[in-house]
Amino acid sequence: MDRRIRVVIGKPGLDGHDRGAKVVSRALRDAGMEVIYTGIRQTPSEIIETALEEDADIIGLSILSGAHIRLCEKVIEIMKEKGLDNVPLFLGGIIPENDIPQLKKIGVTEVFGPGTSLNLISTRVKEIVLGKEV
Repeated sequence: MDRRIRVVIGKPGLDGHDRGAKVVSRALRDAGMEVIYTGIRQTPSEIIETALEEDADIIGLSILSGAHIRLCEKVIEIMKEKGLDNVPLFLGGIIPENDIPQLKKIGVTEVFGPGTSLNLISTRVKEIVLGKEV
């Protein structure tokens, strides 16, 4: 890849807690990536439209509301409609361990729970985008 990795970080849904999304955005920037944060209360369509406009290499979502499965299903559905089904999707937030297999089954590449180190998130995002591990 001859340019910096472009990451779109989205905060879908109605909850307004975005500290985690901002911290992860900053960590990815500090790791040399270009990060576009969409802000709070975005719809899945708005996030995917931003990913299209910004030619995102990967999309990250921060979800704390408990609606992570439904929101991820909708985001992935729109990604497929828009031809972005080859773009990896990762998720962070309050995600019960029991939901992770279902999230991966519907197409989420990686899930980062509370307490995941920023270094690990940055490393995994690079590995996923550069195809070292998916």
